[in-house]
Parts: sequence; structure tokens; C-alpha cells
Amino acid sequence: MRLKVLQILPEFQEGGVERHVLNLSNALHTMGHSVTVVSAGGALQHLLDGPSHISMEVHRKNPVTGFLCALRLAREAREGGFHIIHAHSRVPAWIAWWASEMSRIPWMATCHSFYSRNLGLIPYSRAGRLICVSAAVRDFFDSVAPGVPKDVIYNGLPKSPFSWTGSGEDVKQMVFVGRLTPIKGLQVLLAALDRVRDLPWFLHVLGDGPKMGEYRALVEELCLTDRVRFWGFVKEPEEIMARCDCLVFPSLSEGMGLVLMRAVSMGMPVLASDIPAVRELAQDIPHLVPPGDADAWGKALQEFLLRQRASALLPSRIPSMERMAAEVEESYTRLIRGRCR
Repeated sequence: MRLKVLQILPEFQEGGVERHVLNLSNALHTMGHSVTVVSAGGALQHLLDGPSHISMEVHRKNPVTGFLCALRLAREAREGGFHIIHAHSRVPAWIAWWASEMSRIPWMATCHSFYSRNLGLIPYSRAGRLICVSAAVRDFFDSVAPGVPKDVIYNGLPKSPFSWTGSGEDVKQMVFVGRLTPIKGLQVLLAALDRVRDLPWFLHVLGDGPKMGEYRALVEELCLTDRVRFWGFVKEPEEIMARCDCLVFPSLSEGMGLVLMRAVSMGMPVLASDIPAVRELAQDIPHLVPPGDADAWGKALQEFLLRQRASALLPSRIPSMERMAAEVEESYTRLIRGRCR
């Protein structure tokens, strides 16, 4: 059955959720489905290869704006003959719920991470189905939405055109990729790097976000401006990752990091936080690093820089993009069948 799917996310800037929606939408289109992405726009919308895009203010945490977006979305869904409304993140979940009530078109959400327990999570208990990007996220949402069916589907990855080679330099090239927000832990990493300033290293920071200015100021305060480069948004982060010696993944909390999965699939050494989702990929848990602990991160960095000791993660646990899209397609089918009963 050829499905028509509306994907909703807040914005289409660089980030793990955004890359996931981009890859999933393109893969579903390749499988023969019709996909329209709804967001406030951003750099990644131009990488959609087949799916269409509608700009709406679905990122604003304003009930009136959200309700108006839901009205428009319900009309688009009815007139366009869509079968599924698929939300990513909390504000889009509210909008998808309201639009579904108005249009009678079923909706579901992908749960990409853990959230604070508050009224903002109410829509998830009203969804027809939930996709969780890890077992850890499913366990969290079992208590948030206990009666809603859930599928655990790991983020799939398209085949990268880049193979990991490393830098081949004496100065170890490390790379951080992600949105510059506190939850990603860059501030912890920078404090840890200050503890190993006597060892040869260089850090590449790929990504943008609201804390860019604060993190640049921290680098200046630590006198590390000649050892840290902020690249901002990078269209193909794998190209730079392939020439670096290690991915650093200091997240304080994560549903299942897309960048981490990409590095592991490329065969790249990683240093990663000891958080539940990462444990699902781990072969050797003792080599994961306590999140938020700058001293522990300093010791882990020292072990890597002196002895090339990194976290051991299993690429076999990471699905292909095609496999993930097929599993999402099956989740859509279950939702539609359940609605028709």
C-alpha cells in the first residue's frame, strides 16, 4: 500500500532528530511512499530528495500558534488524502494530536529522548502508537503512556560515502558533533580537555546552537583558542569525522545518538558517556565515561591520547537505513490496522 505521510518536527536545522527525519523521509520516498515534512524550516530542508516541505511555525511553544497550526495541518491532511501524521518532539506532538482530532487521521510519534515529566507530555498518552529509538527510551515512556503500543526501532543510517582513515598526525584530532546545548555536554568536555592540555590534541566542534557564544567564551577563558575550532553548521560532518582520530560523545542524556551510531558504523574510535542508550551499543561498559564528570573525562582522554584506549561499541547493532524505514513502515501499518478495528 502506498502511504501518504506527514512528518512534523520543530525546525530543520542540523541535529540528530532533524537528520533522522531527513533520512527517514528520503528512504520512505524511495520505497514508493509520499512524504511531506512540516517544520519551521532550516538548512536541512534543501537536502530532501523527493519529499515536499511545508513551512509552519510548529516550533513555537505558544498554544494559540499551535492550535492555528493544527487547524491548517488538519486541512492539509484531509485535502491531501494523508494516511498518517507522524510527530517528532513535544510541540509537534500537541499539534499532531489536535490535527488528528480535527481530521480523524491517525497520528503517532517517535520518542527521540527523555523529557522532564510535566504536562507537556500529555499528547504521548493520546497517540495511536509510539516509536522509541532505544529500549531505554521505551522504558521511560512506558510510565508516561502506559496504554500506548510501542515499537523499539533504532535509528538507521544511509551508507556513508566516507571511510574512516584517521588523521595520521601526532597531534590527535578529536571531533564533537551536535547541537550546542547543555545536554550535549560540550562544557564538560572542554573542562576535561583543560586537564590534559599538556598532551597533543586538537578539537573540532561541528554544529551550531544557542550556547555557541558561551562555549566560545569558555574556550577563551581556558586559553584553548588555538586548540579548538568551531565550524558551525557542516553539511557533511562525516567528511571531517573520517579524517579525525576520535569522536567524543559527552552527552548527559540521549535517546540514541545518531552521530555516535555513524561513528561506530564507520569504524571510528569513540569516547562516549555511560548513559542507558549508549549501553545498548556497548561491548565493554567499563570503558564508558560517567556523564557530567570532568575529572573522569579527563582521565578517559588521557587514556586515549597516551594508549589509544576508547569505548568499545558494536556496529552490528546499528540497522541500515533501509531496514529502519521498513520497520517504520510496519509500525505505520499496525497503526492503520488498529485504527480500522
